[in-house]
Amino acid sequence: MLQLFKGSKSTPLVRTALSQQPALEQAVAELAQQLKGLGEMDLALVFASSSYASDLPRLLPLLQKQLRCSHWLGACGGGVIGTNTTGIPQEIESGPAISITLMRLPGAKLSPFQINLNKLPDLDGPREPWMEVVGADPEAGGAMLIWIDPASSGINDLISGLDYGYPSMAKLGGLAGQHSANHGGLFFGDQVCSGAVGCVISGSFSLQPLVAQGCRPIGPIFEVAQAQRNVLLELRQGDALQNPLAALQGLIGELPSSDRDLLRNALFVGLGKESFTMPNPETPQVSPFLVRNLMGMDPRLGAIAVADRLRIGQQLQFQLRDGNSSRQELHELLKIQQQQQPKPLAALLFACLGRGKGLYGEANVDVGLCRDLFPDVPVAGLFCNGEIGPVAGSTQMHGYTASWAFLVPNPELEPGK
Repeated sequence: MLQLFKGSKSTPLVRTALSQQPALEQAVAELAQQLKGLGEMDLALVFASSSYASDLPRLLPLLQKQLRCSHWLGACGGGVIGTNTTGIPQEIESGPAISITLMRLPGAKLSPFQINLNKLPDLDGPREPWMEVVGADPEAGGAMLIWIDPASSGINDLISGLDYGYPSMAKLGGLAGQHSANHGGLFFGDQVCSGAVGCVISGSFSLQPLVAQGCRPIGPIFEVAQAQRNVLLELRQGDALQNPLAALQGLIGELPSSDRDLLRNALFVGLGKESFTMPNPETPQVSPFLVRNLMGMDPRLGAIAVADRLRIGQQLQFQLRDGNSSRQELHELLKIQQQQQPKPLAALLFACLGRGKGLYGEANVDVGLCRDLFPDVPVAGLFCNGEIGPVAGSTQMHGYTASWAFLVPNPELEPGK
């Protein structure tokens, strides 16, 4: 178990740097120049594109020769998110890029951890072994950053186990990017590793989650009447029963032509986390549904296959994803975040590579929406192979999603209070 580390007694400070130099040494030199003169910092988050795959083992040792920080962790990905020297956040979806965020968090409790996914505790056993794997006290509150190597087995067991050990704690992050080098894609200390790495942040600071799934609902809310594992066989609406394809065909005539065109390649399924879950009237923009891919259809049976296990009585609503819907959803969620906490110290974004230019037709839309409402907040993060974030009270692995973590002070524990 790792010991908790208390931040230094000084003013909170977050600084970011971004480099797109193709040579590793030049990139490190540029990052160090942007961050010079900060003194000792508490936590460094490093995100590098897979363009540097063969050089990743040299990255942290080179950075640590130039910058002083107590704890280092992060991951590589298909793309990198960072803030440039003019304060403009950037989404660099391809090509070389390294983003680093240094934090000084006085009064914070930081518990970095590294997990071997081949030696996970039993999900049917007590909670304590899961708490020992992470090394943080669940009663201390806070939130968890986590990145997982995509080549690891047991990813779903890890997420379920972390929820078991830390049921009240938000967990945010994603799967690192794939690469061809013979080492992992995670950073911890001065090493590149596999498995999972992360950090619990509690005490005077924590993370507020925001998960934007990028979809809008179409049609009524159904109830799963019959299903086998992930295959949906029958839906109920009131007293009426029908197969899923018949339900979809009934929707088509009610949709505008633009939405009918989207049905061909942008149709998803929203699953209620709990039976009879309805939208919260105070925050109607926050969807109560977990969006999942539609994997296939069987016209003979009228059945559809969904990328998740189904439960009888579970709520279900069909969803469409497009750039306009995603843009509107994220804007509304960010407005809610701004009302809750108008001055975060930093914003961390873990986004799907299926967003960005592929979804919007232009770059920097997600980070641009954040900057519109939080103009002075540094933004950093990673394009992931799967995004981790909470929906309806439990941690989920997502796709096509933007999972945000806003670093905010805990007003009850701020220094001097």
